Amino acid sequence: MKRIVVVIAVLAFSAGAVVAQQDQVKRTQAMMKDNGKNAGALSAMVKGDKPYDQSTVNAALAQFEDTAKSLPTLFPESMKGIKLEGDYDPSPKIWEDKAGFESQIKSFAKVVADAKGKVKNLDTLKAELPVIGKQCGACHETYRIKKG
Repeated sequence: MKRIVVVIAVLAFSAGAVVAQQDQVKRTQAMMKDNGKNAGALSAMVKGDKPYDQSTVNAALAQFEDTAKSLPTLFPESMKGIKLEGDYDPSPKIWEDKAGFESQIKSFAKVVADAKGKVKNLDTLKAELPVIGKQCGACHETYRIKKG
């Protein structure tokens, strides 16, 4: 009888860990998708496809800032080797070069904080968006793998 209780407890714990891991993956993917949507909205303004809108800029920069704060927790060791939906997976380098990954996060946070203080019109957005994009791209080049 005790064995049955232990087996059930182990199975319940394992199921809980799987659900928690799936939730973490979903949170990570949702945040990265939001980054892409916001970058696209800002890019559309820079290209002249959409009119400049300060509230959209502020919301995008706030979301980027939230990402910078959350990034250290978005890729726990338990996600190592996980395959994600979509075109990209996290690179093992996230865990192999934790110091480098954390340095990228700090750089991204600084770039976003600087932009928040500077972007007040289309001209300043045009100047700051490439800086943010360059920082995003640098992290993606090292810490993201394109599938296929």
